[in-house]
Parts: sequence; structure tokens; C-alpha cells
Amino acid sequence: MAQPFELPDFYLPYPARLNPRLEEARAHTKAWAREMGMLEGSGIWTEEDLDAHDYALLCAYTHPDTSGPKLSLVTDWYVWVFFFDDHFLEVFKRSQDREGGKAYLDRLPLFMPLDLDAELPEPTNPVEAGLADLWARTCPEMSREWRARFAEHTANLLNESLWELSNINARRIPNPVEYIEMRRKVGGAPWSANLVEFAAGAEVPSVIAESRPLRVLREAFSDGVHLRNDLFSYEREVGDEGELSNGVLVLETFFECGTQEAANAVNDVLTSRLQQFEDTVFTELAPLFAEHGIDGRQAAEVLAYVKGLQDWQSGGHEWHMRSSRYMNEHANLAGNVFGAAPTGFGMSAANVMASLARLGRRGHTRRPVGPSLLPEFAMPFEVSINPHLDSARRGSIAWARDVGLLDPQPGDPGSHVWDEAKLAGFDFALCAAGLDPDATEAELLTSTLWLTWGTYADDYFPARFGAVGDVVGAKLMVDRLLRQMPVDGTPAPPATPAIERGLADVWERTTKEFDETQRRALRDANKVMLESWVWEVANLAQQRVPDPVDYIEMRRATFGSDLTTSLCRLGHPGIPEAVFRSGPMRSLENAAADYGCLVNDLFSYQKEVEFEGEMHNAVLVVERFFGCDYPTAMRVVADLMNSRMSQFRHVAEHELPMLCDDLQLDAGTRKQVEAYTHELEDWMAGLLHWHRAAARYSEDDLRRNFGAAPGRPPRGATSVPSPSVIAGPPARLGTSAMNVGALMGQ
Repeated sequence: MAQPFELPDFYLPYPARLNPRLEEARAHTKAWAREMGMLEGSGIWTEEDLDAHDYALLCAYTHPDTSGPKLSLVTDWYVWVFFFDDHFLEVFKRSQDREGGKAYLDRLPLFMPLDLDAELPEPTNPVEAGLADLWARTCPEMSREWRARFAEHTANLLNESLWELSNINARRIPNPVEYIEMRRKVGGAPWSANLVEFAAGAEVPSVIAESRPLRVLREAFSDGVHLRNDLFSYEREVGDEGELSNGVLVLETFFECGTQEAANAVNDVLTSRLQQFEDTVFTELAPLFAEHGIDGRQAAEVLAYVKGLQDWQSGGHEWHMRSSRYMNEHANLAGNVFGAAPTGFGMSAANVMASLARLGRRGHTRRPVGPSLLPEFAMPFEVSINPHLDSARRGSIAWARDVGLLDPQPGDPGSHVWDEAKLAGFDFALCAAGLDPDATEAELLTSTLWLTWGTYADDYFPARFGAVGDVVGAKLMVDRLLRQMPVDGTPAPPATPAIERGLADVWERTTKEFDETQRRALRDANKVMLESWVWEVANLAQQRVPDPVDYIEMRRATFGSDLTTSLCRLGHPGIPEAVFRSGPMRSLENAAADYGCLVNDLFSYQKEVEFEGEMHNAVLVVERFFGCDYPTAMRVVADLMNSRMSQFRHVAEHELPMLCDDLQLDAGTRKQVEAYTHELEDWMAGLLHWHRAAARYSEDDLRRNFGAAPGRPPRGATSVPSPSVIAGPPARLGTSAMNVGALMGQ
């Protein structure tokens, strides 16, 4: 039977190497699997199955330099995790037994204690027995901080199997953003990254382990591993197992395209993520080391960890081409960008150059685009307007005048971004009145001031720092702003420029009744937003349009979504932290945040791309990634936006009630969860209403606020034009750009 698609050309920048201790690992891990009860009698595997899968070969390729004993131990971990996957499939997924699956998963964290002297329960199946043995053999070499990270990633890997099971039960295929997020947890690559630290003897310093550069390296690595696996495992997962969590199937469904076109598009995302990994290594690690005082030994360990992740990508690809577990017919022809080109020592550089030549990395220049095209917006929630709107309008304009946001600041050339007429037209009070229709008069004014200050600062950073590529200046400004938000009740330092005075004032208004924990939560949310603006300045300095996955995730930060959810959470102290940490709640919040971010990107396209020379806009990111024209990119973004709304409703109606049952919440707490959900609904409805009403995004508003942009074409219609095809040839690997453009025009 023919395979469902031909494997695409893969971006392979590093040659795969094989650990010489392979046979030692093969012999050891077979004996270990039999001792744990994973072979004969398990009902899952036989010895022949284990031999055919050859996990020792996987680990010998992915850890080519580790010692023999460590290679055997790492191989045991992979035997365990693949056995778990097949065991959970056979026992719970095929029978769709969610209740039994949850009880099974709830016991597994008991076998991963941070205290290595803790007493463990008696194992009742091979998965529990294997985990107990592996934990005891691995963790004594690693710090407690590493154990905590590894336990969390292992628990995520195990628990998110319930998400897959719930989707199978509902016959629901996730949208692309939801899929990428959940695949990281259930796919296990963050877990693999922890094992890279162990195998390489290179533990990442805890002070930077959760920083943006290390997080991006981990997530880009994870996406590369998972998307590669999706291409090789499509036939088995979708055809045999009835699996709905596969990237090829996700894009088939989202774009309504053929399997080959979806596979090519998945490969394009895979390539982009690998290049995001490289960009992060070369542009973000050195400043991170300097900022945190990382010494030479620690820096060497981080770089050894980076090398380990690169080895894993290359070795994982080689194993997928050889393992009987996967679809790899003609894999020898798909393994490098030349097809039948020469391989071997010294040829990897040629492969890299060919990949880059075909993929292309294009910068960005300001260009005329015409009025923003607006699609149909899925908005099932009614907007309500707070009755204190007029009071908030008057108070916010007076406040902006008092703190100096409307006047040029001496010695600060980027400070005069607004005047009073502009601010009145922006009408942030209307936005706040829609986001929080039940707020008191004082609460509404405070919310309006946050929107006023946040948008001023968001406009200020690219004008002051982005125009000249001043990344250092942007970081210094962030440090000064963070000092205006003390969490321990001590006075803030004197605020000199208006941007500091505004933040200091609104911080004091908001937090005067807060305890230290609440202040810290709000400050941390602000810190995420401020540091994301430095990321934008760095991209502007490089003239680099972001990778699409990195963009979506950073857009939540640049838009202030963490700040929004932090303020909402503070209003519901009765909701347990376990609810906010849960997968369903994070999915709900991220879906709402993405809907709002994409609404903003659709409305602000002309403002940002034509009048400001910006590149942080989802429509532009899609244009550049798929090599398509503006109307096609707008449709892709609109479809994604509306699918995020659909996901929000699915989580609210199905997954949150299930979570409440799982956590055994009482009726009062459930009502608070419902109220929090309704606040997110108000946030989305109010945000869309404000974008339609504010004097900030129409062409007339832009001409009035910015003057005429150079090279402007004649005025055009603001409705969506008839379907169009790709402008110019595809710019990415394969043919996915052309195919996606054509199918989005259907």
C-alpha cells in the first residue's frame, strides 16, 4: 500500500553521528525492559517489537558523545517513555477510558520525589516499576532544581495524554496554535532536553534556566523534534491509531488542503523553528551571559547543552529514517536537500547553504499597502459598556496631561508620540468600559490609566529605540521602569521622564491595598510585557520578520496579555492556584489572548506596516512565511483568530467543567471559575468593539496622526477583495506556499 505522501526535503544543518557504545546499550536495555515486565506477558511488546523499534539506536544517534553507562541509562528512559505511550494507547485510548486513564496518571508523580530518601509506593505495573528505578538511578547526579524541572516535564508528558484522549473522545482536531502548545507537553521533547543536560554532564544554571533565550531554545528544539516525528508517524498515528494530534492532520484540516501540501507546510514550520534555534544561539546567549554574570565554566556547560540539542535533532532524524516504527519509504532520498547529492564528512555545509538558498530569509522595508482589510469576526458574546465611561474619559485625559504624556520631554526625542487630540480619539476609556462593564467608577479610571500608559509606552519604545536599533537603551529603560514597581512597600526612586511618572502613579493607585504576593504577581506580568518590547527593538535592529511560532507566543507578551490576566486573577482570590496552573485554564487564557492580539493585528496592519515600518504583525509574518499576498495572509490570520474563539468556547464548555470535576471544586469555587471565564468573554467583546470605534486605525486617522506616508497608492476599498493567487514564486522549501495561497483563495 502506498504511503499517504512523499517525505519532503529536510533542513539538516548538522551531520548525524553514532555513539560507539550502541551494542552495549542494546544488550543492557533489553535485559532491563524484561526485568521491568515490559516484554513477554505485558500484552504491549514482545522482544521482537523492542528489537524492531531499536531505541538504543535512537539514543546512540541522539547522544553520540555520552559514556557507555549514561547511554544505557538514557536508553532505558526512552524505552520507558515509548512503552508508556503504547501502554496508555492500548489500555485507555482504544477503550476511551478517561476516568481510568486519570487514575493511572495520578499515581505516577509519586515515583518522582524531589527528596531522594522519600518512601515510594509499591509499583503495580511496568510503567510504575520502570519510573521508580530510573528516578533512583538518574537523580543523585543532578541538582534539586533540575529534579524539579524534570519532574514537571515528565508529569506534563504523562498528564497531557488525557488531552489527547479527550480530543479522541470528542473527535476534535486542534487548531495550529493549540496543537503546537499541547504537543510540546505530550510529545516529550522538553523532557528529552532535560535528559540532554544529564547525558552531556552540562546542567543549565538555574538562574537562566527559565529565561527567554533558554526557553526559546527548548521550545524550538521541541517543535523541531515533534514536527519531524509527525511527518514520519502520520501513517501509523492517523491511519492505524485514529490519532487526531498530528501536525500534518492539523494543517490539512485548518487549510482544507491535501495531505502532501500539509506535509510540505509542516516541514516549512520545522525548518523555521530550527533556524529560530540558531538565531537565538547567535544573538541572545552572549547578552544573557553578561546580564546574569555567567562565568566561563557555566557558559561552556550551556554551549555543551546547545550542542547536545543539535545532536539530538540530527540523530533523531537519522533514527526516524531507519526505525520500523515509522513511515520512511524512500527516506534515503529525502534525507538531504540535494536528493541524491553526495553525503559524508564536509558535505553538511553544502547542505546548509542549499537549504538557506531555497528557504530565503527576507528583511522588511516600509511599503504602501492601502487600508487594512477586515474579515468577518466571530464574536458570540455581547458587549456591555460601563456606565462610568464619561467620567473615565475626563479623568484619563487630565491624568495624561498631569504626568506629562502629552508633552515632549527635554532630552528625549521619542517622547512626543501623542497630543491631547490624538489621545481623545484613541478613547481608551471606551476600551476599559467594554473590558470591565461592572467596574466601579474608581476601578474603571484605574483600568483606563493602565491602558493609556501601556499604549503610550508601546508606541514610545519603537519611536525612541526601534528607529535607531538601540537595544541597550531599551533594556536600560526597562530596568528603570521595573524600579518604579516596588513589591515590598518601599518607595520607588524619583521618576523623571513622563513614562516613569505615569507608571509610578498607576502602580501606586493599583497596589496600595495589595500584599507583597499580589504586587509581585502584577510586577512580574509587567516585566514580561516590558522585556518583550526589547525583543521587538532587537528585531527592528536586525530588520528581521519573526518566526511565526515565536511571534504568536511573544505577541501575547507585547500586547500585555499577562498583565490583563494577572489583574483578572487578583479579583478572584478564591480560585485555587491549581486551576490557574492547569492545562485547560492556560488554554482558555491563551485562546482569549490570541483572539485579541490577532484582532489588533488585522486592524493595525496599515498603521504598522506602512506608516510605522513595523514588522511585528501576524499578517506580515504570514505573508513572509508563506510567500503570499496580503489578502491571502489576511484570510489565514482571520481563520486562525476565529479558530481561537472556537477553541475558547470548547474549553469553557467541555474542558473546564471536567477540570472542576477532577479537582473536586465546590459550588462556590465553580461559580468563581465561571465568573472569571465571563470576564475573559467581556475582554474579547470589548476589545473588538473598541477597535471598531477608536480613531486610531482608519486611513483618515492615520493621515491625520502621521501625515501622508511616502509612495501611497490610491485609496482602495476596505472590504475583502475577490480571491487572489500568490504574488510571485514560492519562497520556501517545497510547494506549500503556492498550495496554501491557492487553497486560501478557494
